Amino acid sequence: MRILLLCHSFNSLSQRLYAELAALGHTLSVELDIADSVTEEAVALFRPDLLIAPFLKRRIPDSVWRALPCFIVHPGPPGDRGPAALDWAILEGRTEWGVTVLQADGDFDAGPVWAHAGFPMRAASKGALYRAEVTEAAVAATLQALARHAAGEPPLALPPQADGWRGVLPQARRAIDWARDDSATVLAKVRASDGQPGVVSRLCGVEVRLYDAHPAPAAAWAGLNGAPGEPLARRDDALLCRTVDGAVWLGRIARLDRTVSIKLPAALALADETAALPERVAPLTRADDEWAELRYAEHGAPGARVGMLSFDFCNGAMSTAQCARLRDALVEVKRRDTQLLMLVGGAGFFSNGIDLNTIEHATHRDGDSAADASWRNINAMNDVALEILTTTDRLTVSLLRGNAGAGGAFLALAADQVWAGRGVMLNPHYKNMGNLYGSEYWTYLAPKRLGTDGARALMQRRLPLSAPEAARIGFIDRCIDGPPAVLLDAALQEACAMAASYNLRDALARKQRTRAADEAARPLADYRQEELARMHRNFYGFDPSYHVARHHFVHRLPHAWTPRHLAVHREVAAR
Repeated sequence: MRILLLCHSFNSLSQRLYAELAALGHTLSVELDIADSVTEEAVALFRPDLLIAPFLKRRIPDSVWRALPCFIVHPGPPGDRGPAALDWAILEGRTEWGVTVLQADGDFDAGPVWAHAGFPMRAASKGALYRAEVTEAAVAATLQALARHAAGEPPLALPPQADGWRGVLPQARRAIDWARDDSATVLAKVRASDGQPGVVSRLCGVEVRLYDAHPAPAAAWAGLNGAPGEPLARRDDALLCRTVDGAVWLGRIARLDRTVSIKLPAALALADETAALPERVAPLTRADDEWAELRYAEHGAPGARVGMLSFDFCNGAMSTAQCARLRDALVEVKRRDTQLLMLVGGAGFFSNGIDLNTIEHATHRDGDSAADASWRNINAMNDVALEILTTTDRLTVSLLRGNAGAGGAFLALAADQVWAGRGVMLNPHYKNMGNLYGSEYWTYLAPKRLGTDGARALMQRRLPLSAPEAARIGFIDRCIDGPPAVLLDAALQEACAMAASYNLRDALARKQRTRAADEAARPLADYRQEELARMHRNFYGFDPSYHVARHHFVHRLPHAWTPRHLAVHREVAAR
């Protein structure tokens, strides 16, 4: 079929559906929901058989849904209606939830149901649930709906549902009462508000929005005194805040007392107010319930050991400071007697490259600039990639449990092998951020896997790449089937088998010979220098495209048009 995807933005769910539908042979185009007239024009140009709205914030125009079947992907079970389905579900402690595909009929989420899929809820943020359980259920339900529609079957005959309309979850319901709310309640409120809109509160006498909350065991706040709502300590630029029955870690904060509000690492957002707080450093090897961004564990018998270095950065963005901590951790764990080092990204994201929010923040600091912050950040990313690339005394594997984009995708390629879960989406290009050239040694890594022409085509394509497709073309080595919950165990079992392999010594010898030959042919320093020369023009040159794109991204400014690589109907019409 010819299917038009209508989206508020081309987010992770929209990208996954795009990839799944393309793999089934459907002809696709995308239009961002900018205005009714724009949507009407897109339908007229593309002439779709069906419109699917995987992520929408406005009604579909009457002129469109009356003339064309329009399927809405709603992140709630049948009967649930409204724009904040997941928010309410998390806050109210629902144990089961789901996704419904229904046909637009002029009212919000009230049309005929074509398919639905359920899932158990877990203790996680809205974004984490959306990228995992919601996305998997949405794919399953959408494919079921398409199958019914293609077969000429009618919508599902469901028993009458109670009107489940719930409006936007107001800040009054999200607000934290620090004098009464226990840690579980604080966590639920922040998790229900993660991404957007955050929880409005006060810390250190400053009005802020709170994001990215994590539980803290008693050991984290032992010996620290403070009233509920008071920050007690710092770790990885997060703040440990007291509650009535314990404490929670708050990873991200946006100040509301500034002209420009940017979501930042909490300790950076309140740098002056929290400068005197003690630093509660967490060892890489520690108890499972002790939160920090980095963690290390070893598995397997002596002589066949796997070192597993895990990192989980909020939204996959890696600031200069986070890159430095990850590089230091790599240096430390490489001193261990292991035969394979596995780099494990977060469940939501492996990495999305440089941290655009902290870079944007530099424009508001005296004596700093976004260009200088970008330069520091890209060099720090390169330092991490180089540390992996020059690890020749053991095998290395990158495990992608979550999505990866831009420099984060090529950071993964610095390892000998790259494994990814089936639902992972990759965006291995930089051009969508103001035509950035990119670094992280991609000009060395991509051609080694795809050839010169293949690498050039991939970087120009600017479309998401599913893990199955990435494995098919050789961009990654393995796509691991199975639910995300078992992905880590499956990968660890395979890594232990590699570490114990009879031909491990031969594999390491081949790796060392190849790295030496590549270095002799062209040093890694040359690739880095050439890439950074191009990046320097992006950061400091006369073309402001990168800085404009970054500003729009950080401040979530609405789209003015749909990029032509997505809206292929407009590209064809322009010829």
